[in-house]
Amino acid sequence: MEPFIGTEALASGDLTRGRLRWNYDRIHPDVYLAKGQRRTLYVNTEAAWLWTGRTGIVAGLAAAALHGVRGVDPATPVEMIGPHTRRRPGIVMREERIEADEVWPTGTWRMTTAARTALDLGRRLPRNLAVEYLDELSGASGFAAADVLALADRHRGARGIPQARIALALVDGGSRCREETRVRLLFCDAGLPPPRTRIVLTDGTQMTSIGMGWDRAKVGVSFVAEGSRSGSLLVQDLRRQEIVQRHGWIEFGVASLLHARMLLPRVRDELRRRTR
Repeated sequence: MEPFIGTEALASGDLTRGRLRWNYDRIHPDVYLAKGQRRTLYVNTEAAWLWTGRTGIVAGLAAAALHGVRGVDPATPVEMIGPHTRRRPGIVMREERIEADEVWPTGTWRMTTAARTALDLGRRLPRNLAVEYLDELSGASGFAAADVLALADRHRGARGIPQARIALALVDGGSRCREETRVRLLFCDAGLPPPRTRIVLTDGTQMTSIGMGWDRAKVGVSFVAEGSRSGSLLVQDLRRQEIVQRHGWIEFGVASLLHARMLLPRVRDELRRRTR
């Protein structure tokens, strides 16, 4: 069951005051949810929207999640664009300019478009975290960087626009997971050329992919999830390594950001050796 407005349920006769009191929790003023129901990000977003009188525009990480970004913490405060005369735990109201073409109707509520969501994430989150979410948002929604930069020009005087431009310049929708984004940013910050992501190697019959790499040197790096090198997966890994080597590539597997830092000198040396 989704959140609902208590006074509306009483007025329609769907609930009595006794049932409302005993069977439902009041999570915001006049907004209720069935007792024991799991508070997902979607539920919290619906409840926040109802609390605004159905006028708020979903923004920030809540909007990113609705556009397909996974793993957003359900406890993350829901950002809404609209008038904010009251404060409410779990909801962040932002009274700011938004144009009609920056709003996307979902059928129930309204939310920021992928491009406006990208701009807001870029201007409000720390650079690395912003790029992590922007990479995934780019892969999920396919927003065009040019559209986001056009919005940055439109909102030139808004807070955080310069840092949003920095984050947007680093976005690569080819990253397969946030860990790969972190590794890619580590290499870029270390002065290595920006790697190409999601490199596909095929000979027409067999195919494999590398998370990121440098085509001229044929050096690749892929994030390897813990526990993925056991049993049948190990056999698959050996087969894919054969394909990688047959194409003249060398691939480094990294299991964490710390591991990537340790491998950085080896990756740098291999790039130098293969591009002499």
